[in-house]
Amino acid sequence: MSALMPVRTILLTLALMASGLAAGAASPLSSTAAQPTAATAAAPAARLPAGFSQRTVVRRLPSGTDMAFAPDGRLFITLKSGVVRYRRTNGNMATLLNFRPKVNDAGERGLLGIAVDPRYTTNHHLFLVYTHRATGNQPIHNRLVRVTVRNGKLAPGSERMLFRFNSQRATNHVGGSVQVGRDGKLYVSHGENARAPQAQSLRNLRGKIVRLNRDGTIPRDNPFFTRANGRNRAIWVRGLRNPFKFTFDPGSSRGFINDVGAQTWEEIDRMTKGGNYGWPVQEGPESSPRFIPPRFAYRHGSTATTGCSITGGEFYRAQRRNFPARYVGDYFFSDLCGGWIRRYDPRTDRTTGFTTGLSRPVDLEVGRLGALYVLLHGTPGRIVRIRFNG
Repeated sequence: MSALMPVRTILLTLALMASGLAAGAASPLSSTAAQPTAATAAAPAARLPAGFSQRTVVRRLPSGTDMAFAPDGRLFITLKSGVVRYRRTNGNMATLLNFRPKVNDAGERGLLGIAVDPRYTTNHHLFLVYTHRATGNQPIHNRLVRVTVRNGKLAPGSERMLFRFNSQRATNHVGGSVQVGRDGKLYVSHGENARAPQAQSLRNLRGKIVRLNRDGTIPRDNPFFTRANGRNRAIWVRGLRNPFKFTFDPGSSRGFINDVGAQTWEEIDRMTKGGNYGWPVQEGPESSPRFIPPRFAYRHGSTATTGCSITGGEFYRAQRRNFPARYVGDYFFSDLCGGWIRRYDPRTDRTTGFTTGLSRPVDLEVGRLGALYVLLHGTPGRIVRIRFNG
């Protein structure tokens, strides 16, 4: 695929605005009706395989962006406006923090990602990615911070900035996913911010995923540590358009990147140290020796196998398996416009359908008891839990 075209950018932005994902301040937490509430009620029926059922576990969730489970079973949820809520194991909801005064949530910006420290049970650390407002001589930018949870609230004065990304001019293609890898390092994504050629350059962080120590320092074994300078030494992979979500397989060395496409293709890319995925020179299943082709790609359209924007992704691994054994190790992924979840089997290289009829899914997480949790960005947003009942 050729480089990003302005007309396509306009059309995609309008589509996202219509879906709510790119709505700037369209869903502030200013009214009681907009507050998220816990529930365990039947949701509008999605089409599921035989033996599976779906229930809503959180309702009235305004513009959710990401989820992460703590070891104690609490489910943390980020809202685009700058708020972190959590669902207790008894189903009740609470607010952890409110960063709205410092968050710029125009377009695709906002509070975008959350990850739980592997030592959470002792240090109670969470990692967040959000778009910081312009202040004084500091322009708008994404930043990675660490916060500490104390008695179900943000510990006063605990926010620590770990890493700052480049300034933003456009309100789209800002990435914002954060994960802890099997190596214990932090991985954070950033889109090319509508400056497509910069995805190839080692002189900026746009169109990249970076790798960091959990204190925000840059590991010396990063692939470009000796070639790049300053913060750019954190680059782990490049050549991405908008890596909205990515995740690691707890049962293997795999890491998959969901890279939102432009005119024709949506991609799932295998994360490889130093990898270059080709944007904006190519997109989709092309085979230039200069770039790593996608592990799987699907076309834009309105069928059960096409869509417009790849969003959530999660490998099915659980402490207690609920899904049948044939699903273990499969990669579940969703499309915002298609309203579906499909699954990709890395062992057979086959993709099959799983669920349709969802309202703008944006994130997927597997719970401790083996259910699949789906964050929906519809109006109103909510979280549904999918279980196998036999």
